[in-house]
Amino acid sequence: MPVLPQESHDIREQLLASNTEFQRLALEHSRYEAQLDQLSRYPYLCSEDIILETMLKKLKLRVKDEMEQLVARYRLEVSRR
Repeated sequence: MPVLPQESHDIREQLLASNTEFQRLALEHSRYEAQLDQLSRYPYLCSEDIILETMLKKLKLRVKDEMEQLVARYRLEVSRR
């Protein structure tokens, strides 16, 4: 009988390896993170950059919430086995 991952990190790794939706969300999350990192390198942000930064943070959080929902769903499925 295979060992089932229980820790969130282990579940994320399992989903990253096997779940295309989780992979898509992880890629999207990384893109938003990279864009935010790029913005943080500017010494000054104009009003458009501030709006973009706020939007990116919200999008990144939304994606993270979706990823956490998949982790919770996976954990629930495993506990029912």
